[in-house]
Amino acid sequence: MMALRKKHLALVLLLGSYGAAAQVAAPTRKAPARPATVGKLRPASTAPATIDPAEARHIDELLTQYTADIGTSGPLAQIMPDGSAAYRPDKHVPCTVALILRDGKVVYRRAFGVADIPTQTPLRTDAIFRIASQTKALTSVGLMMLFDEGKFRLDDPIAKYLPAFANAQVLATFNPKDSTYTTVPANSPITIRQLFTHTSGISYPVIGTREATAIYAKARIPSGIGTPTGTLAASMDALGKLPLLHQPGERFTYGLSVDVLGRLIEVLSGQPLDQFLRQRLFLPLGMQDTYFYLPADKQARLVELYTENAARQTVPMMPQGRMTPDYPKAKGTYFSGGAGLSSTIDDYARFLQMMLNNGTYQGRQLLKPATVALITQNQMGSVSQGGNKFGLGFSITTPENAKVPGLSAGSYEWGGIFGTTYWVDPQQKLVGLIYTQKYPNSTGRDLAGKFKAAVYESFVPEQQAPAASGTR
Repeated sequence: MMALRKKHLALVLLLGSYGAAAQVAAPTRKAPARPATVGKLRPASTAPATIDPAEARHIDELLTQYTADIGTSGPLAQIMPDGSAAYRPDKHVPCTVALILRDGKVVYRRAFGVADIPTQTPLRTDAIFRIASQTKALTSVGLMMLFDEGKFRLDDPIAKYLPAFANAQVLATFNPKDSTYTTVPANSPITIRQLFTHTSGISYPVIGTREATAIYAKARIPSGIGTPTGTLAASMDALGKLPLLHQPGERFTYGLSVDVLGRLIEVLSGQPLDQFLRQRLFLPLGMQDTYFYLPADKQARLVELYTENAARQTVPMMPQGRMTPDYPKAKGTYFSGGAGLSSTIDDYARFLQMMLNNGTYQGRQLLKPATVALITQNQMGSVSQGGNKFGLGFSITTPENAKVPGLSAGSYEWGGIFGTTYWVDPQQKLVGLIYTQKYPNSTGRDLAGKFKAAVYESFVPEQQAPAASGTR
């Protein structure tokens, strides 16, 4: 793959220098009553600094390498969920779709592999994926729209709005034999800023710490993935009575903090979370395929969910306890602000482009530029998140952690547990996304990392800009 030609990349810094602790208020404004007229994201025909066709072929080859011939070694009817009549272990994911936006235009959008292995249905670029923790950024931005209206301040105690979190306690001792524990009082209240940055001390069920997994399971706190019954209000009230894993603000602990923020949206707006996000964010952005629970006429586009067996062979994911892979097709009542949404790669790209545009999309101002700057700057102080910092819903790349050649410090990113990844590079005016649908996936990070590197190796000078790579 050709070396990165840094001299050809436009270094345009879109975000102003705003203070990280600034507080902004604005008069309340009504949500748009109709969706934005967006159609498909625009392909680049004469866009500057688009993709070299030869380098686009290298991206094609990379994604083909991870998806080609994922089929079976025996008759389809004999394939069992345990992997007998085995799927080929030398391939990595059943499918992937990738999208690159540069200067607000599509310069690459392609789908590879199959959405369903037994039927060998080719993946389409408009396929719907379970985006899991990519929900967090949408919920966070939704709440910051209420921040723009002066509905709260970042350092307000969450208990001011959700009384169940008053008198917070911190875990002191834990008995793994019966999940009993002792606590000490928290040194300070949990703030809304700490919830945004996952420094609140709240962990996750299932994938969280050993102590949190046991304590939350006993209290039947849902993870938000594949748990469509119940309500966010009841679960967050129950969570508020459970101990924190550490003192608020002490360190980064990934968990249900953004689910708490989803409940805060409901309290501040007077709407269920799904209705608020649809009216205030999805419809204005033209995100017509983004839902907690898919309408019947969209369910056929949902990609099948896969996993790996002990031999690292790709096999269908089966129901596990309360979690069923078909949860997006349920008639659910639980709206997890941290993990519950399904979407298409184009829908999420519209959201990220709005962020890159300083809060504007196709003439609609959804956020103030100063608020976008708050969201995409370090909000956790000296605390670290894997070498990066955390803003208000996004991981922020530090200069020391910009490991991919060409990736700019200040880029922001996250992903979902089932294999969806995105990043935004404001200096390069770039949005990149790559989606698959498999967990666990022993090569998931490898694929996303190679794709990101390939993107930064692919740009050409403005005067040589060719047409965009085709779609299918």
